[in-house]
Amino acid sequence: MRQETTVVIVGAGPAGLATSACLNLDNIPNIVLEREDCFASLWKKRAYDRLKLHLAKQFCELPHMPFPPNAPTFVPKHGFIQYLDDYVSNFNINPLYHRNVSCASFDDNNDGHWVVVATNTVLGTTEEYVAKFLVVATGENSEGYIPQIPGLDSFTGEVIHSSRYDNGTRFAKRDVLVVGSGNSGMEIALDLCNWGARTSLVVRSPVHILNEWMVKLGMELLKYLPLDLVDNIVLTLSKIKYGNNLSDYGIQRPGKGPFFLKRATGRSPVVDVGTVSKIREGEIEVFPSIKKVNGDHVQFADGTTKSYDAVVFATGYKSTVRKWLKDDGGLFNEDGMPKQRSPNHWKGENGIYCAGFASSGLFGISNDAKAISRDISAILGHNN
Repeated sequence: MRQETTVVIVGAGPAGLATSACLNLDNIPNIVLEREDCFASLWKKRAYDRLKLHLAKQFCELPHMPFPPNAPTFVPKHGFIQYLDDYVSNFNINPLYHRNVSCASFDDNNDGHWVVVATNTVLGTTEEYVAKFLVVATGENSEGYIPQIPGLDSFTGEVIHSSRYDNGTRFAKRDVLVVGSGNSGMEIALDLCNWGARTSLVVRSPVHILNEWMVKLGMELLKYLPLDLVDNIVLTLSKIKYGNNLSDYGIQRPGKGPFFLKRATGRSPVVDVGTVSKIREGEIEVFPSIKKVNGDHVQFADGTTKSYDAVVFATGYKSTVRKWLKDDGGLFNEDGMPKQRSPNHWKGENGIYCAGFASSGLFGISNDAKAISRDISAILGHNN
């Protein structure tokens, strides 16, 4: 089967949906290809139960549709999924599911076009899509990342990535190690503890600990005050709340402020929902990085060794672009991430774009989608 359109979008996560919505509003034909059986599969299938958006809702809206006024400031998983369901319906987005893209290449004959080859995993057939423009919307979170640790293959217990963690029910009364001290790691450690697991947490890097109120205040203050001043205010509040020094509990603060780091690196501060108090009470043990694994024993960088029944890796995700994109128009590096930093990251040569690679969360996705739609519309000579 061969089908022609103006824009092919690979990926039906929030980035692909937002881009399709913007193109639909500009009456630009587009096809969204998705390997799973639903849109936003990361949220619907691979997100733990207690997950909430880690930024206030006004910074997590997709283009042209705010959250309902009665939505909480930090929208929970089920609320965000409902928002996406409404978004898809509102903007008439119709992804093609079970399409696993195996190759995308640029053919410079006949004015140039993109040829995208996908396998229909239900029928077992090969399909070909031809378009003037290609949008890579598989994002930074395409595949769960588990770091290489000496001896990990000898571990006798269960090893899972956070994308496969729902809740801690089945881990009650078991010794569980959570690796990763971002929001996911901290929340999963708390959830395990609340379900009665004997929980440990690897905190390898310095991290800012804030609560929801501090994050919300900081985001509001950034509208009126310089970033450095906002960081100083929020850090002062954090020290009042959590103490001047958390190093006694194995947690170091970074040298730079939380909002500076978010803007510079994309790394969000941890929004504490009760984990720190569990750490202080000794219900969650904190360890430094893992040195090696031997059977069910894990040795840490400080020389401590402890045995575990399971390890949950909340160590993030990686891009899979390099597995299928043959011509990248100078857009991506060897890790499948944009060569250019934001805000110049989203456009390559020969009509290729990327959405959801700015390390800026949903706010960055919204900006990418609007920029891509404006650019394609201008090239096609549409009037906005």
